[in-house]
Amino acid sequence: MSDEAYRFNLTDKNGKVVAVSPDFKHLGALKDGIKALRENAATGVVVDLRHKPHPS
Repeated sequence: MSDEAYRFNLTDKNGKVVAVSPDFKHLGALKDGIKALRENAATGVVVDLRHKPHPS
């Protein structure tokens, strides 16, 4: 059994890493994780945490 692990980085349009996946033990699981991310990204809620919201 190998101790090798796979992971992917999610980057913005400038190449800055904005998220890192957990470790996947198998390449097939990594590919499934990327597929799930792509499918859910279109319907997921995005919250920009760089700026605090203005009080109402």
